[in-house]
Amino acid sequence: VRVAQDKDEVSLVNEYLYRYHYLGYKQPFGCHLRYLIEAEGRFLGCMLFSGAAKALTPRDRWIGWRTNDRLRNLGFVVNNGRFLIFPWVKVRYLASHVLGKIVRSLVHDWELRWAYRPALLETFVDPQYFDGTCYRAANFRYLGMTSGMGLVRPGKSYTTSPKKIFVYPLVDNFRQVLCSRETVGKEIQ
Repeated sequence: VRVAQDKDEVSLVNEYLYRYHYLGYKQPFGCHLRYLIEAEGRFLGCMLFSGAAKALTPRDRWIGWRTNDRLRNLGFVVNNGRFLIFPWVKVRYLASHVLGKIVRSLVHDWELRWAYRPALLETFVDPQYFDGTCYRAANFRYLGMTSGMGLVRPGKSYTTSPKKIFVYPLVDNFRQVLCSRETVGKEIQ
């Protein structure tokens, strides 16, 4: 599992997600990283990480966030927005193995690219398609379901189904970091 380095690899990840991920590809906003999953010179899949959801009641309650804490420290939460193992790849336990590798390298990779260390990883699983077994096997914590309402914006309508919310702390003191009133600009240990 490695970060997509150059323009060609970034384009390749985008194309793979567009073609093979059931949600397709959408340009990530803000800080983001793309990963390629490979073995023996062959690509097995890819992943995309970007900014966290603005507000999730189960996540925010679990962290212990007050509104101002969330607004100030949301950037320290990274979202695994796309995870794709190609449909023709059949390797037992590959998904949970990849997730284990990602949680060990994401903090370092993110810091190299964006000059700060994230504290928490989140992801959503659509129960209409998946159960979240690989996230559970990789020690992600299930927090509950989204409302299915999406981000409410004036003049916009948005419909989706509720998703399972899974999180993984990337640092031991993640709650202290995420609830701090002085996190911005400080290095996370």
